[in-house]
Amino acid sequence: MHELASSQPLRHPSGDARRYLPGMGRIWLLPLYDPFTRLIGIEPVHRKLADQAELASAQRVLEIGCGTGNLALLVKRMRPQLEVAGLDPDPKALARAARKARRAGIDLKLVRGFADQLPYPDASFDRVLSALMFHHLEADLRVASLREVLRVLRPGGSLHLVDFGGNSHNLHGLARLSRRTHTLQDNWDDRIPTLMRDAGLSDPTEIDHLTRRIGRLTYYRATRAE
Repeated sequence: MHELASSQPLRHPSGDARRYLPGMGRIWLLPLYDPFTRLIGIEPVHRKLADQAELASAQRVLEIGCGTGNLALLVKRMRPQLEVAGLDPDPKALARAARKARRAGIDLKLVRGFADQLPYPDASFDRVLSALMFHHLEADLRVASLREVLRVLRPGGSLHLVDFGGNSHNLHGLARLSRRTHTLQDNWDDRIPTLMRDAGLSDPTEIDHLTRRIGRLTYYRATRAE
């Protein structure tokens, strides 16, 4: 297993030549990522996801698409006894996450990699979290990534995901402006639970939603059967 403390993120070799969509859409916009997420009020979004995940019964938690580490750091602050891992394809975002973790004296296990090629053994996590990452995935990688989540979850473990969602005919905010973007086509209506089911996850369910300036953010849960 690839693991590292907060001092520096590990690089997953298979990811070196692959393209990815950065958190702000352009690599050079990364310095604006944390100010932008604060502006849109991301911490309550993250906290709601962490609460949904019922972390008190978990030991090991993975965030896929962890970016600069905001959700992973929040989870570790909420539950210091947890082993928290974060994975992202963007080395610069991971470097920022590592610096924030060091400054806070928090141990995060950071790895550079992709959601459809998780560098972890089978059944190694109790929870997998995903916050506003799923819409970054190309359509052909979504089920592949969810199958990888299924693989690394322990029996009875669960995936907790928040992303743009809602009725495709009743969108607002930035989601309305970008609803025809090809990476968002599989976010509307019941598409995300359908993809979870197609990947083999059990009981995919829409749990709740929040309305933000950027649009409706929908919370989902699915499990690996016992």
